[in-house]
Amino acid sequence: MNGLHELPLIIFTVLAQSVVGAWLLFSWALCRPNATQSKQYLHKAMFVLLVLLGIGFFCSILHLGSPFRAFNSLNRIGSSMLSNEIASGAVFFSFAGLYWLLGILGKMPEGLEKIWLILTALLGLVFMYMMNNVYHISTVPTWNSALTSWQFYLTVIIGGSALGYALLNANPHKEYRLCYVPYLYLTGLLFAVIVAIYQAFGLGHIHSSVQQAVELAPDFANLQALRFSLLALAAIALCKLPKTWALGVAALAVIFAEMIGRLLFYALHMTVGTAVAG
Repeated sequence: MNGLHELPLIIFTVLAQSVVGAWLLFSWALCRPNATQSKQYLHKAMFVLLVLLGIGFFCSILHLGSPFRAFNSLNRIGSSMLSNEIASGAVFFSFAGLYWLLGILGKMPEGLEKIWLILTALLGLVFMYMMNNVYHISTVPTWNSALTSWQFYLTVIIGGSALGYALLNANPHKEYRLCYVPYLYLTGLLFAVIVAIYQAFGLGHIHSSVQQAVELAPDFANLQALRFSLLALAAIALCKLPKTWALGVAALAVIFAEMIGRLLFYALHMTVGTAVAG
């Protein structure tokens, strides 16, 4: 499969998007009134998000070849989408990590906590926006469309809701209600199906003088079927099996399913030269 050579980027983008989505749910839970009893658990559970984000960034460094290239990629902040992505991701990671550390140590001032959470959530959204912009390349017609944005932002919703729900539901105190989260997941799943169908029909109209876009991913239909089967099974767990172990397995299945979708995304990379879209 063509996209496998971009495995580090597959892991990085899916994990980062899922963590940002889950962080939004955590921020909502922590900003709820009377969430005092939940704070200790939520601060501990946040470590899982930071570990996953750390794994993602480590994979992104593997893609660049060395940590020095990662530092060099920051040289063009403001003019390079890649530099903006790395910088915004590093800032989000730093704010999230510092919040977690202060929270675990009990050093976070109460008057600053909600402001910090909201600011970090906004930084996460900026990170997602910059990541999306990296892939809108005019010379890659299979990426340079609104479908790329839909795919990336839907992973934030699908992966983030599944991961966040699994961690938040395990809280023994729960001064918050999570009944809306499965509906958020199902809404994201519905739109993901629509995007996949629309993309499948559109690939036949993208070509160069020597290659059709549909030839880049001959297993597109089979892999999408596998992806959505996993997402559907996870939906059953989220809606009908509110057990900690079942939700944990469902979250892992969702992340793996979204990695399948991202594998197809990278497999459809197509440089132009003489390419024609439409």
